[in-house]
Amino acid sequence: MSEPPSAQERLIREVGLTVRDRRVLDVLLEVPRDRFVPAELRAYAYENEPLPIGSGQTISQPLIVGMMTEALALTGTERVLEIGTGSGYQAAVLARLAREVVTTEVHDALRTRAEATLRDLGVTNVTCLAADHGNHELGASHLGPYDAIIVTAAAPAVPRSLLAQLRPGGRIVIPVGSRHAQDLLVVTRSEDGSTTTTQSLGGCQFVPLVGPEGFAEA
Repeated sequence: MSEPPSAQERLIREVGLTVRDRRVLDVLLEVPRDRFVPAELRAYAYENEPLPIGSGQTISQPLIVGMMTEALALTGTERVLEIGTGSGYQAAVLARLAREVVTTEVHDALRTRAEATLRDLGVTNVTCLAADHGNHELGASHLGPYDAIIVTAAAPAVPRSLLAQLRPGGRIVIPVGSRHAQDLLVVTRSEDGSTTTTQSLGGCQFVPLVGPEGFAEA
């Protein structure tokens, strides 16, 4: 008699009804989401729901993590920029599918905790940076350009500064809309870098991006 599926296996089966990239599903099965949530919430780590992680932030719903990761269409050679480290879970997923990940976080407590979790899990190809709002820049242009960019907070529009950090042919996955409801967009830069095309993956709800090209703090 075979063993019943674990909570993580059941979760990935549910995510797999929407996400079809087998590589993404395999990574979601490998990365222990319970290590990225507060201890008191670990019993819920393999529910298909966002969970609070402190500082008014959340760890994204696994389905959304899978959809955003799949939309980047990574092959393993890319340098990826993530805006909004949060718990570090999305960065850990990206780290298994890309060559290098640079991730920025405005909340120092979250960034420090994410760095420690990634280090404990032996993830060595992720660089965690404090979000530098002193010079009004979003992202990390000094380490760019990037083959792909993922934004895990909602913006009122696609940030021009991120498009400038994206290589021709690259993709940005970002929620765009109001503070309370957004569309999850895939923005692809043309091979000559002169134009972009945009595809919507549907409605979503993320915490707001604050700082440069985001929402006002208040």
